[in-house]
Amino acid sequence: MKVTSAEFLKSATEPSQYPGESIPEIAFVGRSNVGKSSLINTLLNRKRLARISTVPGKTRLINFFKINDRLSFVDLPGYGYAKVPLSVKKTWGPMVERYLKERENLCLVILILDIRREPSADDLALVDWLRHYDVKFIYVLTKMDKISKNQLSRRRRTIMGHLNPIHDESAIMFSSKTGYGKDDVWGKIMEATEK
Repeated sequence: MKVTSAEFLKSATEPSQYPGESIPEIAFVGRSNVGKSSLINTLLNRKRLARISTVPGKTRLINFFKINDRLSFVDLPGYGYAKVPLSVKKTWGPMVERYLKERENLCLVILILDIRREPSADDLALVDWLRHYDVKFIYVLTKMDKISKNQLSRRRRTIMGHLNPIHDESAIMFSSKTGYGKDDVWGKIMEATEK
């Protein structure tokens, strides 16, 4: 998809603060420091639209971005970072769960995993939750440029073995450095939003 405009709309913590527009939304979710902002920026051909931080747990709000006046990307807070205060952690779960469960114009969740890491208990719990509530999602395995080419297939198989031993979802491998996988991710987004 050709991105002609991309703008930050607003941040929110509860439904009354969400944008009022009814355009399709694509949510990005994953563990802290997994590469959500880098994925969003690469998809949009922007360098700093979604804020990238070397400090895990930096995104603590739900951030909405408007794309081409017809689609919205939603950057959800990362989970699983130990140094985030407990009081903040307790608000994240309900905030994200409410968005994923109740947002009517949510079309697709992009669950992002670092290809170098085994899925965490939080990752597995989120997958179970998405399946239980029948929320459409895909896997994107980021940071593929950080391992050797001959490790890629093995790492993908290992990760998918943890995530879906009885399901047939596949995973898109992605590199924000090279752009590998970008067209595949856009293909899934367009498939989910074109009705």
